[in-house]
Amino acid sequence: MHNENLQSSSRRHALFTGGGLVALMASPEIVLAATDAATPAPAAGAKPLPAYATWKDADAMIVHSPITVELKRKYIGNAALTPSNRLYVRNHMPPPSEDIVKDPDAWEIEIAGVAKPARLTVADLKRMGLNSVTMVLQCSGNGRAYFPHKPAGSKWTEGAAGCVEFTGVPVKSVVAALGGLAHGGRFMTSTGGEVLPKDMDPLKLVIERSVPIADTLDHALLAWELNGAPIPLANGGPLRMVVPGFFGINNVKYIKHLAFTKDQTAANIQQNEYRFTPVGVKGSPKFPTMWKMAANSWITAPYGLDKPLSAGRVQLAGVAFGGYQALKSVEVSIDGGRTWRPARWFGPDMGRFAWRNFVLSVDLKPGKYRVASRAMDAAGKKQPEKRAENEAGFNDNSWADRSFELEVA
Repeated sequence: MHNENLQSSSRRHALFTGGGLVALMASPEIVLAATDAATPAPAAGAKPLPAYATWKDADAMIVHSPITVELKRKYIGNAALTPSNRLYVRNHMPPPSEDIVKDPDAWEIEIAGVAKPARLTVADLKRMGLNSVTMVLQCSGNGRAYFPHKPAGSKWTEGAAGCVEFTGVPVKSVVAALGGLAHGGRFMTSTGGEVLPKDMDPLKLVIERSVPIADTLDHALLAWELNGAPIPLANGGPLRMVVPGFFGINNVKYIKHLAFTKDQTAANIQQNEYRFTPVGVKGSPKFPTMWKMAANSWITAPYGLDKPLSAGRVQLAGVAFGGYQALKSVEVSIDGGRTWRPARWFGPDMGRFAWRNFVLSVDLKPGKYRVASRAMDAAGKKQPEKRAENEAGFNDNSWADRSFELEVA
């Protein structure tokens, strides 16, 4: 461990820095909190929710594994925010004990790479500042199910994404309170609080991600609330790093260490995993890492119907977001992308990093229609027709993959 990174710490932890290549992706994630209402049982044949997430809406979720749960597309709905009990779950290993969310204010985080390194509780952080950001939280593998080479990992479709409000202290306020950045740090490196096996190299398993300070410090939060309630364990409570506009992997859960470092962490999850590589090629630092999100959209209604839709006026509704950039516009096609029509926004504009609800009103005669949407960000970059093929099935924002056939009778 470099002394410059954690001068005040006497406890060994897995924050390591390495000379990884800085590879930024140029192209490639109503307020309702969780309720105490009884959760319905899963449908017949469906996997049950994991014990730490039984409060999620079982009917609305797809359980891929004990650590990966996504929201069914038809349940995304028309609300500005995704209810907490319908927000997807993505962990890399079993979460820590539920005990850590019993007294959220007591959770501790070590801050390094600043003039005055410190160990702070959430209660301390709450005295340093307060802000909220509404943002899309999206797994890097959202859309993996569409890749023809069948990448390893959960076969997400659209449901590994949600639009939520996080509340906490701006990271730049914490930095200012601790005397500013030290040693010319270029990366913000966050370490999760998962319990690691003692007999394995921590670098192979630790959830530790580095993001460029220049692109993140002005917007990042150390958050303790999700949609107006304490962040539940399933989604990273009691404290989560929040990096708006960046893929979910960079929004480190149960954050225990935050350091401002000269280099990216040497952890495997940074150096080799979450790298955008050609099909058949393993990840390494020479390939781009999964940082910034790109424009994306999909239609959510009518979707997943068990019978043809009646002819007449139809409201084609969906969600769109710009990723790291602000969202500019969205178009809808009913003929598989041959022609496009501008959709209109409805509901509140929740800011640069949030998604917007859109709708196109059309009159449909009996027949079959290929329905799709296409977003464009403020920089003029449009959601592409084709996905960018890659080994891990990351960053699928293809509008064609998210199109579907709508039958009208």
